[in-house]
Amino acid sequence: MDVIVIGGGIVGVATAYQLRAAGHRVCVVERHATVAQGATYGHGGIVLPTPLDAWFGPTFLDPRRGARSGVVYRPGLSSSARRFAKRLAQWQASEAFRAQWLRLRPLVELSREAIASIEAGFHLEFEQTAGILHVMRHPREWEQAQSAFDLLREFETHHHVLSAAECADIEHSIPAEPTFAGGVMFEQERTANCPLFTKLVKQVLDEQGGVQFVFGRAVEAIRLESHRAAVELAPPEGERTHTREVDVMSCDAVVVAAGAGSAPLLERLGLSLPLHAVRMLSLTAPIAYEECAPHLTVVDSVRRVSMTRMNQRIRVAGAAVLQPDRELAKPLAEPLLEAGTALLAQATHDWVPGAAKISAAHAWEGQRLLSPDGLPVVGQAIHPRLFVNVGHGPAGWGLACGSAKVVADLISGATPLVPPETLAALRAERFAS
Repeated sequence: MDVIVIGGGIVGVATAYQLRAAGHRVCVVERHATVAQGATYGHGGIVLPTPLDAWFGPTFLDPRRGARSGVVYRPGLSSSARRFAKRLAQWQASEAFRAQWLRLRPLVELSREAIASIEAGFHLEFEQTAGILHVMRHPREWEQAQSAFDLLREFETHHHVLSAAECADIEHSIPAEPTFAGGVMFEQERTANCPLFTKLVKQVLDEQGGVQFVFGRAVEAIRLESHRAAVELAPPEGERTHTREVDVMSCDAVVVAAGAGSAPLLERLGLSLPLHAVRMLSLTAPIAYEECAPHLTVVDSVRRVSMTRMNQRIRVAGAAVLQPDRELAKPLAEPLLEAGTALLAQATHDWVPGAAKISAAHAWEGQRLLSPDGLPVVGQAIHPRLFVNVGHGPAGWGLACGSAKVVADLISGATPLVPPETLAALRAERFAS
């Protein structure tokens, strides 16, 4: 089949890879000049989420608590954003959280296998580093996370629960004073360079053939017919056209994997999903003092800020900015940017003091779609020729590789390698009930 994938981030490129592996001819359409230029570019690096990383999990806090929850909350938040936050918080209760993690976990494991296959098959090196240490400051936060600890034990996830002193012994960059509640060490979980991985997979596809990349073109609309589908392309940026002629690319199926840009395309087709774009911030700073730089990725579990060494720099990522939908089309207001940057800088000062030269940091902000139940939206939607792969949120870029395999199987007419309960929980139709 001929398949058009809209979006050249990690989700779109991973989808193109799996489709090509299944024998399809693929065209990836991306509005930027190359891959990994949108939300993929600023990812913090955690490859796959654990129960402590899930945004529907027990460490999700009411955004009205502001910086203490890692959410930069905009006063005057619209009712729709308030409803979104309230729906997401419903999964915090232990039984609801466990049920939702049971649905997500097969996708996590499928993603792990998909990444391992790509990594081993092409000997890719994308700054992979094993070892993630989650830390929590206050005893009440530790208590709040107990349902996540229960899941780690239930599924025999390799981890070590550590005291504050043990955390400081394992990761020398963490100060022993002031004391804190403790931490959880994941020796086998990894961080990696997400944009580099995306570019390397694109290079593999270039060498193999069968996948075409069209850059610098935005998709204005999707056409769906009984026997064919098509996408309408906007003129190249900066090029004026005086005709009404539209560039149209035909195909057998379309996969929408354009991140925050997916919602408008789907809404024009009559598919309105209750997804909300959350702005995420990151700082990439040179190492200030080598002796202070962490050798593990350190994650402030409640603030949801990760601090990762990437060669001679530190990537500090998190600081979700929750805004009304109408504000998302505008540049981020300076006060909110300052608040988010301050949150990242404070987390760095608290957990890895002296590691990063924050004053010389490169700041980045981008939007990531998050669903009100914390799960991505993956599968066929409203038409036999339309597929979606969106809403993965901030917690782990590796999910893209598993959801890409699910989409490729569905397009190929094969049974996806996840349980029916997981497949149903990922479908767009779940929001109609």
